Amino acid sequence: MQKKLIALAVAGLASTGAFAQANVTVYGVADATFDVVKVGGDAVQELGNTTRVSTNSSYVGFKGAEALGNGLTAVFQVESAVGFENAGTLGATRDSFVGVSSSSFGTVVLGTLTGPTRALGGAVDVNSGSTGIGANAGLIGKLGNALLNSTTTTGSYGAPGAYYLNSSGAIAQGNAASESCDRSSTCVSIFDNRWKNAVAYVSPSFAGLSATVAYVANENKNFRGASTSSNTTGYDLGLKYANGPIMAAVTYNAVSLGNFVANTAGGTDVSNFRIGGSYDFGMATIRALFDRTRGDHLDSNLNTATQNVFGLGGTFNVTPAGKIIGQFYYADDLKANGTDVKDSGAKLFEIGYEHSLSKRTILKAVYANLNNDKQAAYDFGINSVGINPSTGTLNTAGATLQGIQLGLRHSF
Repeated sequence: MQKKLIALAVAGLASTGAFAQANVTVYGVADATFDVVKVGGDAVQELGNTTRVSTNSSYVGFKGAEALGNGLTAVFQVESAVGFENAGTLGATRDSFVGVSSSSFGTVVLGTLTGPTRALGGAVDVNSGSTGIGANAGLIGKLGNALLNSTTTTGSYGAPGAYYLNSSGAIAQGNAASESCDRSSTCVSIFDNRWKNAVAYVSPSFAGLSATVAYVANENKNFRGASTSSNTTGYDLGLKYANGPIMAAVTYNAVSLGNFVANTAGGTDVSNFRIGGSYDFGMATIRALFDRTRGDHLDSNLNTATQNVFGLGGTFNVTPAGKIIGQFYYADDLKANGTDVKDSGAKLFEIGYEHSLSKRTILKAVYANLNNDKQAAYDFGINSVGINPSTGTLNTAGATLQGIQLGLRHSF
C-alpha cells in the first residue's frame, strides 16, 4: 500500500469519489521486521551489528462517511500509529480529520493531514507503505539534517540547525538537538511529517489532473510583547496527473517558523520543491524524484542554505506473486550563502524482495546502505539508529549505515 494522502484524496494523489456508506470501517497495517543494523565507516564512534524488532509505521484507523443529500457526503477518519514491539497508547497521531466531499466541487478536510509534498515523496518510494530503513525519507527534505521532526499539537517547531560556513569560512554546526533522532524512531524532515492544525482542499480529477491546496494555521503565534516571536504558518500546493500507467506531480511547500533565532534580520523561512513521477510497464515500474530544499535565517551566521536531492527507483515482477524493489538517492552538498559546504552530502541505496502470500500479506527482505560524506550525519528515515553529530551515544558524522530487514506486512 502506498502512503495515504490525507487519506481520502488530499494531495491530489488519490481520487475524490463520493461515499455512499454510513458505516464505520476499521482498518490498518501490522508490519514487523527483524533488523540487523550496523554503523561504521568514518564515524568517530561505531556501532557493530545490533538487532531489533521494528514495526515500520504500523497503524490502526477508523473511517466513515454519511450521505447528506444533494451530492454532499460528510467524511471522517481517526488514525493512530501502533508500535506493538513496546508499550504504547492510541491517539490521533496519523491522518485524522473531518470534512465534506462532493464529486462536483471536490473535498475539504480539517485536522492532522498529509500534504501533497509528503504524499509525492511516498508515492515514488518503492517500498510497500513507503516505510522501512531503505525509504527515501532518509534523505529528502532534510537540508543537511537541519529540518527534522514535526510541529507540536499547538504548531510550535524547535529552532533548526545545520552545517554552514561561519564568518571565518570554516564549517560550523547549528542546533545539534534538531540534527539528531532517537534510536528506532521516525527521523524524517518537517516536509515529510503530517501537518497539524491544517485545512486542505482537493479538486475533482479532470481527465486525470487534480490539484490540492493545504494551509497550516498559526496557532502558536505569541501575544504582542512576548520575548520570542513564535508564528509557525505555511501552505502546501500540489498538482498531479494520473492516467493509465503514468503518474506525474509537482509540489511546493513553504513554511514560516517565526523569528526565534537570535541576531537575525528576519524570520526563519523554509521551503521544499518536488517534481516526480512513475511509469507502470505492467511487469515493472520506474520512479524518479527531484527534491530541492531551501532555508533562510537558520542561524545568526547564515542567510540562505539550499540542497538538491535526486532519486531513481523501480520494481520488477519476477513471478506473479514476487517482485524485486530497488532505489538510489543522492543528496548533493549543501550550499551556504551560495558556497558549497564540501562533504556534506550522502547516498542511500536499497535492494529488496517482496512476496505476496495473499492479497493482504507480504513477506519482505530488504538491504539498505546510507553512506554519509565526512561532514554529514544523515540517519534512516524510518527506524533510525540514533545518529547525533556532536553529543549523545553516537558521534557519527561521516558514518556508513547498513541494515537488513526480514519480516511480514499484513493489511486489514
